[in-house]
Amino acid sequence: MGVSGSGKTTVGEGIAAALGVPFVDGDDLHPAANVAKMAAGVPLTDEDRAPWLDAVGARLAEGPVVIACSALRRAYRDRLRAAAPDLALVYLRVDRGVLARRLKRRPDHFMPASLLDSQLATLERPDGDEHAVVLDAARPVAEVVRSAVIRLEAP
Repeated sequence: MGVSGSGKTTVGEGIAAALGVPFVDGDDLHPAANVAKMAAGVPLTDEDRAPWLDAVGARLAEGPVVIACSALRRAYRDRLRAAAPDLALVYLRVDRGVLARRLKRRPDHFMPASLLDSQLATLERPDGDEHAVVLDAARPVAEVVRSAVIRLEAP
């Protein structure tokens, strides 16, 4: 989980490969209307996100999988946990400057850099009771993946 540009897809793919489970990019589960709205630079509302979160939750409930999903608010994560009670979160923390540079390097993505501030304003960092693995995702990808896997596999 994390804002756009935090490395969810890249790190998620690495975690999935290391754990030997499928990877799903949550962006692929967005309804077309959401993608169009974001591409136009309009932030999503909670109502926009509801069907997407339900699709992510349904996929999580199917079994072991790593899904890259922003899950910016506690309420969104609680909705995912309702569908998949064993949900494990990896929160990729990155400062705004690094995020802005990353977003500028991917101009063909539907999520424009102009929405970064709205995502940061929406972000509710995981509370302690969520037992999220919190990682500095400005570190090299291999280190982030290795740290995530070690912490996810720990008893």
